[in-house]
This record gives sequence, C-alpha cells and structure tokens, in this order.
Amino acid sequence: MADVRPLSQHHRQRVGEPPPATPARPVINADAEALAELSELVTGSGPFDITDSDEHVEGVAAGVDPRLVRRVRAGEFAYQAHLDLHRLTVADARSEFDRFMTAARQNGLRCVLIIHGRGRNSKDQVPILKPRVVSWLAHGQWARYVLAFASARACDGGAGALYVLLRRDRKAKRPVQVLHGAKW
Repeated sequence: MADVRPLSQHHRQRVGEPPPATPARPVINADAEALAELSELVTGSGPFDITDSDEHVEGVAAGVDPRLVRRVRAGEFAYQAHLDLHRLTVADARSEFDRFMTAARQNGLRCVLIIHGRGRNSKDQVPILKPRVVSWLAHGQWARYVLAFASARACDGGAGALYVLLRRDRKAKRPVQVLHGAKW
C-alpha cells in the first residue's frame, strides 16, 4: 500500500457514470398471457411438453436416486425379458404377471418389459390392465423387488408398455470362480 497514489483529477473525469436503470417491466394481464400461450400452441409455434400426458406413468421406490428414473424412462437399460398381456382378462393377466415376475426374480433379471396395452379395444377406450399393472408393481407383493418403472419408448410399446427395473438379489451372490493353472 506504500506505492498507492490517488488518481489525478484528469483520470477521475474519464470514468463514466453508470448507465441509467432499465425502466420497470410493464405489468401484464394474466389472462392476456394465458391467451398468448394458447394461441402459440394452436399455431404450433409454442413449446409443448408431451411428458405431461396422462398416458405416461413412472414410479420409483423410496430412497432411489432420481437420475435412475430418468435412465429407465430413456430406455438406457436393455430389457432381458418381456411379457405381453394383450387380450387377457384381469384374472389371467394377474396370474401371468405373477408367473413372469417369479421367473424374472429367480433368473436374476434386472430389467423387464411388461406390455399392458393402451386400452384401444376396451370399452370407451379406457385401459383396464394399465392401472392394475402399476398397482401390482407399486403396492402389491412385488413392490419390494421393484426399484423403478416408467412408460416405455415408442419403439418398445410407448404408453402401452412399462420398463421395470428390479432390485438385485443380494442374498444370491455368485461365488467367485478360481481357475487353477491358468496362463496369463
């Protein structure tokens, strides 16, 4: 600080004044704003987020990282088996679902695809199996084995199918195989 000197009068005048504050933004009527957004949607120039559709569904077990759900939704896990419940009654679908999930659990599968359909052939085109499958995964006996589930990508069935990510079976650890005499 010993070498510090005050600016001369000439240098002080060279420093410009701060720019004037921008004028306050005018208050916009909420109804007019909503009307503008609606007109943008109608003309096709506004953003539209399809993920807000009622057809898509996803669920996650408590304590699971939300990034995992994004990966399931994106179809980043290859499904190892699939079950097609099309044209089955609720009772038949439940027994097939239980059989399939039991086999998947016994075989140590991590990701499966369950095709429940979109309800296009149901009365009033309301899906019958879709809410049941979601309930079986989220609240039934299988809930403790499910980490996350999400509607599938369009190429795998879209809103008519679910990716299901299963928990690893910690008790069924595979033994380490030691090879004697192996050459490196």
